[in-house]
Amino acid sequence: MLVIPAVDIKDGKCVRLAQGKAEKETIYSEDPALMALKWQEIGAEFLHVVDLDGAFRGHPVNIDAIKAILERVSIPVELGGGIREESFVETFFSMGINRIIIGSAAINSPEMVKRLCRKYPQRIAVSIDAKDGKVAIKGWVEKTTIDAIEVAKRCENWGVGVIIYTDILRDGMQSGVNIKAIQNMLKEINIPLIVAGGVSTLKDIHNLLPLEKDGLIGVITGKALYEGSLNLKEAIKITKKEKDKW
Repeated sequence: MLVIPAVDIKDGKCVRLAQGKAEKETIYSEDPALMALKWQEIGAEFLHVVDLDGAFRGHPVNIDAIKAILERVSIPVELGGGIREESFVETFFSMGINRIIIGSAAINSPEMVKRLCRKYPQRIAVSIDAKDGKVAIKGWVEKTTIDAIEVAKRCENWGVGVIIYTDILRDGMQSGVNIKAIQNMLKEINIPLIVAGGVSTLKDIHNLLPLEKDGLIGVITGKALYEGSLNLKEAIKITKKEKDKW
């Protein structure tokens, strides 16, 4: 199970939001690329980057900051945030992004997602962001009545490589992970799952590790790293020890 640091970009800066709310913003660095490099140097093997302005506006915005990250780090990078057109997917892959994360378009443009999965096998992830089990889209602003697990099943049928499941109510709150919701998701799908939302301590990492055998391949963590309640080096060490047991 990978421990994946999140670098969220807003107005060119590295920030974290509480429950995805733009007005609950904390700036952690003026230089997202420098922060990305820091996580790589500590030992991160994968990086999760989100263009928050893109998510809210419906198209990528912080392209220069994304380019700067790709120039500084050598580890794989996945990118999400406002990627709702095929042309943007092609552009970011050509820049060096390893995996594209589709969010709102999985609800509003399923045919596009299917085409992308055929064109880029295993390189398309779908982000399912949920409040009380129901999907929220457009930067988490618009809540739908669509069940998160139902969307995950559709994505599996389309050939999506990875599901990224976020519990919005826990995101940025450092309140612990929603183990039950994650277990329910894993029971219903057969494709790899990455989770986010609420990871705040090494205890959360320990609690998630048993789910690796069910298909959990990674956990995304942001505020806990920036605030210091989760030590990235120690978290990675725990997952390595567990992997060695297997």
